[in-house]
Order: sequence, then C-alpha cells, then structure tokens
Amino acid sequence: MSGTGTGDENGPTVAEAGEPSPGPPAPDGEGGKGGAGRWKRWLKRLALALALTLLLPTLAAAVALRVNYTGDPADGTYTRNRDAIWLGHAWVDGRKTDNDVTALAERLESTGIRDLYVHSGPLEHDGTLPKSSYPRARRLITTLHSAAPGIRVQAWLGDELANENPDGLHLDRAATRAAVVRSTREILATGFDGVHFDLEPLHSGDQDYLTLLDSLRTVTRGHGVPLSIAAHQIDPLPALHRVAGALTGHPKWWSQEYFGQVARRVDQIAVMSYDTAMPLESLYGGYVAQQTSLALEVTPPSTDLLMGLPFFHENDLGHRAAAETVRAAVRGVRLGLSRTDADRARFGVALYVDFAATEADWTAYERDWVR
Repeated sequence: MSGTGTGDENGPTVAEAGEPSPGPPAPDGEGGKGGAGRWKRWLKRLALALALTLLLPTLAAAVALRVNYTGDPADGTYTRNRDAIWLGHAWVDGRKTDNDVTALAERLESTGIRDLYVHSGPLEHDGTLPKSSYPRARRLITTLHSAAPGIRVQAWLGDELANENPDGLHLDRAATRAAVVRSTREILATGFDGVHFDLEPLHSGDQDYLTLLDSLRTVTRGHGVPLSIAAHQIDPLPALHRVAGALTGHPKWWSQEYFGQVARRVDQIAVMSYDTAMPLESLYGGYVAQQTSLALEVTPPSTDLLMGLPFFHENDLGHRAAAETVRAAVRGVRLGLSRTDADRARFGVALYVDFAATEADWTAYERDWVR
C-alpha cells in the first residue's frame, strides 16, 4: 500500500512513527521493488502491444479471406477445356508403358485437360539438358497423339535458381541463358508440342528472367508451339514479397505488376496456387479466390491463365493437406473468376501432380469443375 498514513497489519508507517519521509522511490534499474515492478509492467505492456501488432493484422487477413470464400459462383464458371496436368518423369524415362499411356488417354476423355506438362529435365546448372534425360519422349508423344488426339504434350523443364543458393542456375549469366535457349530448341526437335518452364525460387522483378522469356518466345514461335511457365503467387498484401524477403531471405510472392510483365511474354501461365500455409479449407479457398482475381486483372486476354490445383497430400509448414483440397481450390477459382472476368475464354486449372493424385482428387475436379 502507498504511504497515506493509514498503517497496515505490520504496524505504523514510517511517517506515523515520526521518522522522515523516505523520499521518492529508487530510479528504475537501481534496485528497489518499485523500479523492478515498473519494469515488469512495462515489459508486459510491450509484449501485449507486440502481440496485438502481429495478431490483429493476421486476424483481419483471416476474416477477409473467409469472407472472400462466401457467395455463389456465377453460372457457367466451369472448364473451358484448357486445363493442364503436371506429369512425372516416369513418362519419358521408360518406366511407363504403352498400356499406361492408353490408360492416361482414357482418363483424360472425361476431363477438360488439353495440356500435359511432362517432366523432361531438370536442366543442368549451366543451362544444358542431356538428351539422356528424356529417352522415351518421342515414343510417348507419338503414342499420346494417336490415343488422345488434340492433347498437347509439353516438355516440363526446370531447375533451382541461384537466387538463394549459390549452387544453382545463374540467370544473370548470358552464357547460361543462351544454353537454356539451345536446350529448348533441342527438346522441341524431339516433337514436343510446347515447352513449360518452372524455375524456382524466382524473385519478383528479376529482369534476367524476362530477357530469357523474350529469347525463348522467339524459339517457340518459330516452332509454332506455346511457351508456358509456372508462376509464383501474387502479393496478397501490397509489397508483401519485400517484407518476406527482408525477414526471411525468401520473398515467395511476386508483385502483381511483375506477374503481368511475365504474363505478357508467354502464351500460357500457370499459377502455383498451393503451398500457402493456410490452416483451414475456407481460408485456403478464399486465398485462391483472391489469387485468381489478382492474376486475371493483369493477364492479357491473349494468354492462357491457369490456376493450380493441389493433387498431392503432404503435411509440412507450407502445406496442410486437410486445408488445401481440390474442392476448396475449385470453389475459390470459380469465385475469383465470377467476380473478375466470368466470361474469360482463355482460362483453366492445372493439376499438380499425377503421381500423387488420389481418386478423390480426380472426382472433386470432375464434379466441381468439369461437370
């Protein structure tokens, strides 16, 4: 209790006993129970303020995503028969047989899938691509063209970039970019109907990537085939990629402006709209709806825009299988499409990935998107 002259169970106060007042309390940090108590209170308030600073924006973002998942998709927001699927390396290295190709063709008949991204790399860090990486590619292409006319077989190429690990592919080196272009010419000579690039981690604003795309498009146009790429997600909040880059060294997102710059240089762009760290289906679906709208706003009508569907079931920091479901993704895609450009023709979804897919994934895709 404070020294008011009232005393307590321990006897009279110093003032009541006729002694001089003890004067002001000891300064903070110089011992004394009053100073220590003030420090503790100050630290608690600071901790609370920091917690609120972090928690409130998170809660606000969660509420916004949940609201984004509400409502009804517009009529007609279903497949435009421009969908795609990523296929594993087994299709070009000899592990898959002609019977597997026939079964795949039969599976595709009940879908809206037009493009197959067949893993045919990875590229070497110097940009080269050994022909031994895709020994059965020509036979696969021939068999699929016969079994599933109208299906395009694209070579899926990629590599880890040296943006966050020096032991990777250096896009900043002109010689490396030239080698990637040569590798593209070589693999298209095999008979592929296009080429699909997935280079990660690719930081927003990377001008060397744009330079590479300009060179690659000259090659693909010369062959009369599409240039396709896998794209990072777009900043869900302004400049979030800069904040993430400063805090973790891994920006993760692209700015919407940079996404548009990339989209204008390719024939097809597939957003990797999974690995979002969302804990709930509703939040993931709302996030996909937002990503769909953001991508639609800056993708030119002449470019195919595809939104990725999670056909895999890992559980780690970036992906919770119970939250990132095909059902939630498709509903999110339809909501984003409905709100932004419901009649867009050059639009679809891309399924990642064939070797991890379950029958439930295929059923959800066909029931909710193909109809």
